[in-house]
Amino acid sequence: MKFMLIVHHNEDAFEKMDKETQSQLLTESIELTHQLHATGQYVHASPLQPAATAVIVRVREDTPLVTDGPFIETREQIAGYFLVNARDLNEAIRIATRVPGARIGSVEVRPLIEITGLPKTV
Repeated sequence: MKFMLIVHHNEDAFEKMDKETQSQLLTESIELTHQLHATGQYVHASPLQPAATAVIVRVREDTPLVTDGPFIETREQIAGYFLVNARDLNEAIRIATRVPGARIGSVEVRPLIEITGLPKTV
């Protein structure tokens, strides 16, 4: 079963951290992906650009509406994700506890709905 581990943290607080701490968190995340790969649990992972680079797309009455920025009232932003294979929710939660971003924010764990008919990825 696939799970999306969505990493949330406060971008302003992260930017105020010294570069060494930021680098260490990234290094730990990369190490985790290699550990998950070795056990067959890794699917994909990536940090995201800051929320200020985002755009929101809505379609209303067949008209696309595009606005800059997330415009969501929240103290934490989505910082990145891990897509993993896990036997069940409990195993996915155990993996989420190993995500370095959980120490400075939170990790949302959500099972994917697997549907047929999608293109296969390599």
